[in-house]
Amino acid sequence: MPKMKTNRAAAKRFKRTAKGGFKSGNSFTSHRFHGKTKKQRRQLRGLSMLDKTNVKRFKKMLPAK
Repeated sequence: MPKMKTNRAAAKRFKRTAKGGFKSGNSFTSHRFHGKTKKQRRQLRGLSMLDKTNVKRFKKMLPAK
């Protein structure tokens, strides 16, 4: 059977963590900050973890090395 190909679009947006989860940047961070509170802007700076309901799908897209 051939090797699974990595989904390159997903590889650019998500990184696998040591425990097998996935982290990614947040959406809503490129422009139009005047409608957001300071708290929202501050919390959008960091990375966020992918929801556990999507992990199975992303493991197929990003096979382990």
